[in-house]
Amino acid sequence: MANAPTEAASLTPVILGPKTSRGEKTRQRILDAAERDIGGRGFSDASISTITQEAKVAQGTFYLYFRSKEDILRELVLRMGRRLRRHLTLATTGLTDRLEIEKRGLAAFLSFVRENPNLYRVVAESQFVDEETYRRYYHDFANNYRQALETAADAGQISPGDAEVRAWALMGLSDFLGRRYALWDRETPIEAVVDGAFALMAQGMAPGAAR
Repeated sequence: MANAPTEAASLTPVILGPKTSRGEKTRQRILDAAERDIGGRGFSDASISTITQEAKVAQGTFYLYFRSKEDILRELVLRMGRRLRRHLTLATTGLTDRLEIEKRGLAAFLSFVRENPNLYRVVAESQFVDEETYRRYYHDFANNYRQALETAADAGQISPGDAEVRAWALMGLSDFLGRRYALWDRETPIEAVVDGAFALMAQGMAPGAAR
């Protein structure tokens, strides 16, 4: 998952409230609280009252910035996309070889999940709350990924193949490695996980592929 999603208009929640520095800080504080509450307890158990308590603001203040709990969830999915995109960009800046980008990008993705477990869980929660938002998040990722893989294949950096299928397969690999080795297991060194996964990416599973 070494390419970041674009932000589709269909995902964008309505932003309410005063557009001042102080107002933006309050809005971000509410988002931070929602990330912890929804990511930690799940969407169903989280509530506007628990979010505002966590943010230390009056409950009515929530509605100056968001229309509903669903609205703030959509904003958190966008936050995940923005932050992950920046993290991956910084990790792969200056690299030109696609395989090296894949390896470095996977390591960066796993480290991001370890550092932002609640935000990662929020995206998973969104599939049960707003499936369009959830699907769009992954489709945008896949679209960018496909384009990057097509470019790499045209340049001879990777073998020819169905870039769409490859994009989704690689995203699935990253997603489940993130769950196993970033959410559930925070002890296994990321480098060891990346080495094992990268061998599969670069060499495949056929006998003699590593030779």
